[in-house]
Amino acid sequence: MEGGEVYGFSAAMSGAFLVSSLLFAAFNRRLREPYMDEVFHVPQAQAYCQGRFLQWDPMITTLPGLYLLSVGVVKPAAWLFGWTGNIVCSTGMLRFINLLFSAGNFYLLYLLLLKIHQKNKAVSGFQRILSSLTLAIFPTLYFFTFLYYTDPGSVFFTLFAYLMCLYGNHKASALLGFCGFMFRQTNIVWTVFCAGNVVVEKLNEAWKTELLKKKDEKISSMKGSFSDLIRILYFLIEYLISPKNLVMLIVLTWPYIILVTAFFVFVFMNGGIVVGDRNSHEACLHFPQLFYFLSFTLFFSFPHLLTPTKIRKFLLSLRKHPVQYSLITVISLFLIWKFTYVHKYLLADNRHYTFYVWRKIFQRHELVKYLLVPVYIFAGWSFADTLKSKSVFWTLMYFVCLLAVTVPQKLLEFRYFILPFLIYRLNIPFPSLYRQLLELAFYIVVNVVAFSLFLNKTFQWPNSVEIQRFMW
Repeated sequence: MEGGEVYGFSAAMSGAFLVSSLLFAAFNRRLREPYMDEVFHVPQAQAYCQGRFLQWDPMITTLPGLYLLSVGVVKPAAWLFGWTGNIVCSTGMLRFINLLFSAGNFYLLYLLLLKIHQKNKAVSGFQRILSSLTLAIFPTLYFFTFLYYTDPGSVFFTLFAYLMCLYGNHKASALLGFCGFMFRQTNIVWTVFCAGNVVVEKLNEAWKTELLKKKDEKISSMKGSFSDLIRILYFLIEYLISPKNLVMLIVLTWPYIILVTAFFVFVFMNGGIVVGDRNSHEACLHFPQLFYFLSFTLFFSFPHLLTPTKIRKFLLSLRKHPVQYSLITVISLFLIWKFTYVHKYLLADNRHYTFYVWRKIFQRHELVKYLLVPVYIFAGWSFADTLKSKSVFWTLMYFVCLLAVTVPQKLLEFRYFILPFLIYRLNIPFPSLYRQLLELAFYIVVNVVAFSLFLNKTFQWPNSVEIQRFMW
């Protein structure tokens, strides 16, 4: 980093932390008692604070990473500053852990953008700082900075693992991946993603050699037709079944292999991936989750995905390949018809925005879910179009991980989309400064609305005195 960029980043991070601290104070003034999932997380952490490590709430579905780390931070701080009584492991103190994670996420996002786009000399330091700030206040992640949830810590360790992977420190990456797994079991997919980055690097090298042998010009030239895709898949299979290549890849990725093996042992011994309330978190083949994710990404990345140029390119592609798009449409309709699931929480809990999305859009008419297929196809095309700068092997690997982390989820929950969105957003080319500013302004507006609704627009359920609030 140059001197000016260092000062600019320090100022941006300090300013963001100051604003976050003020919001944190506002949250804790209005909401002193645990809310929503905090009623499970806070007492569990407090039990750990008191040394009762064998106590476990059966309603908690994730591993105890958040509670163990909280005790590891709060207890030494209490000893250092002489805190005693109720302040130690209070709801506010535990929430403060996520404020620290939020600052860490800001820094990691900046370092990742610096590393991923290091070859792009046209990107200014101001643009990197601006994108880091934008992603750090990504609404569905930033909201949970002020509550005691697993999301900020889950994102922190996963991004940290990804950064270490990109720098070639795979032992540290696997260790951080384990920490991420302790926050949320599905983060094992991003451990596989980190290992996949190592494999992709070797595949790209071998593919370039293959193209040179055939006197082809570049890898991107192989993305054009179905026959090219078949050729790439054939090369991929041929490469991966080679004993020599397999041994080399195992040597390079063994830290990740150990962690993934440990994950499967855990699943076998636990009888499933969920720790606690299994009846409410059953795995299934919910293929429309991919469509919901693409729509979610289109909404939050509209300055990059929903542009006049992209719409024109999409219509041109539609005209050139009508058979392919017809086939995609038929497959999409079939997946929606046979694999749409509606979780009981989605229909019953009117505190979450997904409740209103489902009721106002999908429940208007039985045909609505089918009529949205053109939107899904455009979102998917635009999403893939922004990843053209990545190699075909990286894109394939990312989509496999995306499917693995979204499709098995029965519940439509925007929090499940945070990590795949951030990894996607980190890897697309830097947009123009105007689009970056538009994206930042949009996130600020969404956050202001979300925070205002949560803090000021309260309501009560019939036959209940508890105050309810709207949230992601």
